[in-house]
Amino acid sequence: MSEKPTVVHVTHEAIGKIGGIGAVLEGLFTSDTYQREMGRNILISPLFSMEGDASDRLGPDGEVLYSSVDGMIKSNYFSGFRKIEDTFNVNIVYGRRTFVDPLSGNKSSPEVVLIDITRIADRPVNELKYRMFQEFGIRSDLYENLWEFEQYVRLAPPAIAVLKAMGAAKLDTPTIIVAHEFMGMPTALQAILDPFDFKTVFYAHEVAPMRRLVEKHSGHDTMFYNVMKAAKENGLSVSEVFGDQSHFFKFALVDAARHCDNILAVGDYVVEELRFMAPEFQLADIDLTYNGIPAWQISFAEKQQSKERLQAYCDALLGYRPDFVFTHVTRMTPSKGLWRDLRVLEHVDREFRTQGKTAVLFVLSTEIGKRREGDIYDMEARYNWPVAHREGLPDLSGGEAAFYAGVQEFNARSRNVKVVYINQFGFDRSCCGRRMPADMEFMDIRKGTDVEFGQSIYEPFGISQLEPLSFGGLCVVSNVCGCAGFVKAVTGGQDVRNVIIADYTQLNWDSWYDLEDLQQINKEARDRIEQQVSQRVALEICARLPKQDAEVASMIETGYSLAKHMGWEAVAEKYVLKSLRKATQKQHRGQIHLGA
Repeated sequence: MSEKPTVVHVTHEAIGKIGGIGAVLEGLFTSDTYQREMGRNILISPLFSMEGDASDRLGPDGEVLYSSVDGMIKSNYFSGFRKIEDTFNVNIVYGRRTFVDPLSGNKSSPEVVLIDITRIADRPVNELKYRMFQEFGIRSDLYENLWEFEQYVRLAPPAIAVLKAMGAAKLDTPTIIVAHEFMGMPTALQAILDPFDFKTVFYAHEVAPMRRLVEKHSGHDTMFYNVMKAAKENGLSVSEVFGDQSHFFKFALVDAARHCDNILAVGDYVVEELRFMAPEFQLADIDLTYNGIPAWQISFAEKQQSKERLQAYCDALLGYRPDFVFTHVTRMTPSKGLWRDLRVLEHVDREFRTQGKTAVLFVLSTEIGKRREGDIYDMEARYNWPVAHREGLPDLSGGEAAFYAGVQEFNARSRNVKVVYINQFGFDRSCCGRRMPADMEFMDIRKGTDVEFGQSIYEPFGISQLEPLSFGGLCVVSNVCGCAGFVKAVTGGQDVRNVIIADYTQLNWDSWYDLEDLQQINKEARDRIEQQVSQRVALEICARLPKQDAEVASMIETGYSLAKHMGWEAVAEKYVLKSLRKATQKQHRGQIHLGA
């Protein structure tokens, strides 16, 4: 094989960054190291919407070259695409999307293929379902009423056909199918079944069945990770401990990942969770592959300018300029453990009373997406949003209302620390109201913060938690976050002032004797442990917060130095490329090479 590998990324984030997968794609595609070693990049996804016109299909940074939905033909592949559309009864949108690294300015424009599979012919889909059962034990009949499962199975047959039509299955060029999470697995399985020697990689950005167990059990991570450790010592898998998981379609698809040539796991716990899936995963080729974080370099003056804007915003909302600004920028999901922020702040508030210090916590998190500018101004004028909230749209959704109830209780009791909950996407005046400084921009909440919280109960990696690192922010993460493992790897396990790792899985008494006892860890037991751990975290925060300008400057310097070793160039070189190389070297029995 003489040519650079073609890498096909199958993901639901092909045309826009929704979460961690989009951040990974952006980081890899704009990495010089990745670009030098990998050749052609292709993104494949279902076409989720037929609304709009051709100019909208691939997002604001996309260029459509072919679209049977819109009657556009600017690609030499149109003849092959038409045959596939007729054979499978699908529509195809093809073009390119440009990724830009805001730090380096590096650009990359991978090809993008979107396939409308809503009216796909039954025969190829049923054939794949039969083969998936025959070869991999997946019973599609249990899940085909679930569109989240069905659409990605439907995607697989035409996706492989499209790749061949595009010349992405050549004798002298290895082609790697990268299945990003469960969504990409049907296409990976179709590739394994295909006569052409596709290489397949499962990119585990999480282990969905484990997330489900952690979130649904009242003991959360405190229970789960202690049980998983004990189960490992007893040679037990997740189904033997928590009961049969086969009713959950994501379990079936993730379980099939062991048939891929290689698995990339974004955190230390993700590796352990995969091994916990089934005994066969003990033999699977799993590589620890951390995510990268941005490393911005700023001056002390720049940080102070951003912090002053945040202090001015607090003054406009609450009538005081806090000594310290705390932040938590995140999605509104149970896994983020937002209540732990409040528990830590209870202890910080008591400590600050003795010190005569004040702080504010800005929580920027929404469950439903961006509110309209007019609604924001209206809520601000009518009832003092975001200091006060009301249930129901355009304000609080159900999950947001539950968190806000905790915020209200905390603010009623606290004296020196207050919480402002901003249930909005974006952080400038048009997004957050007229009381925000006119020159405020989103990066100010990253640059100006003294402390960024991220004490998740389930967090495969957690890029967001470490984004303020290079700005001298104190990052508080839980030990189950994959990024905590990356910090330890870079520092050689040494403690660093800029990062506090909170361990809510630590059991401080001897009443938990065996596996069955550990499974009984409930909310009451977890509450006791969280109370103890949150106090220790609070004292660490108070001790590490910089008291003088020189300390702030020092934290900026050490944070940037640490972040430089955790960027996407380092991740691509040390982790991702090694795994992709390994996949290209795998030999498969019984497969033959077919030209495109």
